[in-house]
Amino acid sequence: MLDFDYERPGSLDAAVVLLAEHNGSARPLAGGTDLIDHIRNERLTPDVVIDIKRIPELNVLECTNDGLRLGAAVPCSRICADDNIRSRYAALADSCSIIGGIQIQNRASVGGNLCNAGPAADSIPALIALEATCLITGPDGSREVPVESFCVSKGETVLQRGELLVELRFGPRPPHSGSHYRRFIPRNEMDIAVVGVGASVTLDEAGEAITDARVALGAVAITPFLAREVNDALIGKPATDQTYAAAGEVARGIISPITDMRGTREFRLHLTGVLVERVVREAVHRAVN
Repeated sequence: MLDFDYERPGSLDAAVVLLAEHNGSARPLAGGTDLIDHIRNERLTPDVVIDIKRIPELNVLECTNDGLRLGAAVPCSRICADDNIRSRYAALADSCSIIGGIQIQNRASVGGNLCNAGPAADSIPALIALEATCLITGPDGSREVPVESFCVSKGETVLQRGELLVELRFGPRPPHSGSHYRRFIPRNEMDIAVVGVGASVTLDEAGEAITDARVALGAVAITPFLAREVNDALIGKPATDQTYAAAGEVARGIISPITDMRGTREFRLHLTGVLVERVVREAVHRAVN
């Protein structure tokens, strides 16, 4: 592993100053479960690693009737253990529960998973489905970006030099709503999604029709994305197996996945439709129950 300097600032302002001073040669460390591996394999060669794990603003975890605030450095294990999140923001808990084993979950953060901008990242489709907003801070102040606009390419985000993802914010969940995230992997030893699907739905008071929906797809494009055509195929439709199957067909028609070591293009096309159908069905089930 290449040598690098290590800094552990005690405040958000100090972290931003350090990032700006090093002008792109520094990398923030939250959980480090991906960063250290990238440095070891020289995919990344930072001069400085800035440990942000102890900065208070990045460790906020508040789930109230006003919504959810999730600091970028909060480990997955804290999210999985929160009953309010598991109840109200179930898709987020679903994704955090399958990011590595318990040792990884004690370090890995949703903020880090998002900033890695991996096409198959498990948390991103769930974040998109739940309509999260990214709070970003940098030398020029703070700004907010919808999570579906945060990743711009494989491994690339909207973050500018000196900027840091501080927090993810979620609005309150509407009545009669439910969400779910599910992925397919070829085997437990290869813990990367072949396809991942996140969905959030809201039903009418009778629980018979879908009044709102957000479906996000992962591992079938260069970044996870909001499948607007699938949303349109669900909104205003009855909550039935026929509707879920039709949404799966729409999903197949809007993607052009690649073939790689985890699966062929044809398999991903088939699998996307199957997972959309199953994930929406489970989201509806959670909304009813």
